[in-house]
Amino acid sequence: MVEPSRTLVVKLTAGADAPERCSQAFTVAATAVAAGVPVSLWLTGESAWYALPGRAAEFELPHAAPLEDLLAAVLGGGTVTLCTQCAARRGIGAQDVLDGVRIAGAAAFVEEALAPGAQALVY
Repeated sequence: MVEPSRTLVVKLTAGADAPERCSQAFTVAATAVAAGVPVSLWLTGESAWYALPGRAAEFELPHAAPLEDLLAAVLGGGTVTLCTQCAARRGIGAQDVLDGVRIAGAAAFVEEALAPGAQALVY
């Protein structure tokens, strides 16, 4: 049984450069949302591109759920954050990201990951 007071914080560092790791992080986050768990998904490194409209639809991995659907599920029931430095390195601004995606930095990640009842996973 899921304990709803626990938050799952997922930090994803991979994108198309490591598709299985990328897909697994999105799958875990979306599955947790579906189970009623509060979820915070952080997009860092190459996964930063998935904060942009249309980018998740371009991702392909055989036998995996569409990344676009997984991202929509997390946006619908959890939070998605794009790393400040990762966004800046890629020229991504707040005006560029999908509705519901916020841009925040390491201090916000540490606060979420160390909150009472939080469980952090890094992919």
